[in-house]
Amino acid sequence: MQTSFTLEQLSDPHVAESEKILRRCVHCGFCTATCPTYVTLGNELDSPRGRIYLIKDMLENDRPADREVVTHIDRCLSCLACTTTCPSGVDYMHLIDHARVHIEQTYKRPLADRMIRGLLAAILPYPGRFRAALALARISRPLAPLLRRIKPLAPLAAMLDLAPRRAAKRPAETVPAALPPTSGRVILLEGCAQPTLDPGINAATVRLLTRLGIAVATPRGEGCCGALVHQMGREPQALDFARRNIDAWMREVDEGGLDAILITASGCGTTIKDYGHMLRLDPLYAEKAATISALAKDITEYLSTLDLRALPKRDLVVAYHSACSLQHGQKITALPKLLLKTAGFTVRDPAEGHLCCGSAGTYNILQPEISATLKQRKVKAIEATKPDVIAAGNIGCLTQIASGTAIPIVHTVELLDWAYGGPKPAKLHG
Repeated sequence: MQTSFTLEQLSDPHVAESEKILRRCVHCGFCTATCPTYVTLGNELDSPRGRIYLIKDMLENDRPADREVVTHIDRCLSCLACTTTCPSGVDYMHLIDHARVHIEQTYKRPLADRMIRGLLAAILPYPGRFRAALALARISRPLAPLLRRIKPLAPLAAMLDLAPRRAAKRPAETVPAALPPTSGRVILLEGCAQPTLDPGINAATVRLLTRLGIAVATPRGEGCCGALVHQMGREPQALDFARRNIDAWMREVDEGGLDAILITASGCGTTIKDYGHMLRLDPLYAEKAATISALAKDITEYLSTLDLRALPKRDLVVAYHSACSLQHGQKITALPKLLLKTAGFTVRDPAEGHLCCGSAGTYNILQPEISATLKQRKVKAIEATKPDVIAAGNIGCLTQIASGTAIPIVHTVELLDWAYGGPKPAKLHG
């Protein structure tokens, strides 16, 4: 793609990077076939190629974002299926990130939209606030039909619909009584939304790692990874979260050494692996951020490096949902399924596995109609495999899919913990 940025514009490193990305696009359109919004809406401007044109026009002409641009950029899930398909290697992730920051800086959203986005940014990254919000949501659930009829307030209805009907119970015991000799040391990201919605995931991870002889460090000062606000274009807040985590984790690296930083929510993992890029221009953090990104691993990525014995076949069919942030963002596709098969489970791949379930961070709240359509399509494909249980590696996907099916859905690591001596996942009881 030809560009015509001025030398003055290219003196901005963010613009210069986007210009290089734009020049790689050859308009081939391969991305349209795998883009969930294009497949759903059929609008060229709701495809990666169409959005690239909109971004190019906006940045090249150095103009504020307008309503049309914002509408189509907001509809992007950042599922990154387009990057898996693109034969030219277009770095769409960093281009759309830049566009969202530009929108946040130059476009004044309608009042209701500003308030809802501000609410999400002020609540979701903070576990205490999030727990309080979920308690309020359970009380306010009867208001959802009314809010749904008022279009600007539809995201509030989506929030109420997604809120669990009961508060998640924290497991009483997370570590086996008898600890084997330690053969590794890792950090496990506690996170923000996941431990509030399903604390059993990290508990299962700690149990499994401990039985395998891996010591799990708990750093002081760790918090939200920044993924939620990063995807909303709130870059200063996202970078503050990143710096805080880097400081906390580097203390562990310096004090006792570290084999890996493990993440059980793949949306967080994709962001943490990108810290090196996000902070590349920060002279105080660039090197440290690169170190942290290199240490970051999805839990299945790390478990695949350990000696997990093959177990006998068990009578349980697992439909594996590959989260977009794992398969497209981190290019991890076969490892989780291989681990499940090694543990004795029968694993089935749903059709259209490359398409997003519609969760995508806060997308199922901010774009509830498109999200609901994608969820129905995903659930239909999963249920066609006739599984006993669904496994996935991202809390957003778990919450989204669970709201559309009666089939139990658990994190991949919960099944692995069970197979290798842990308790049966609570959702499989009954």
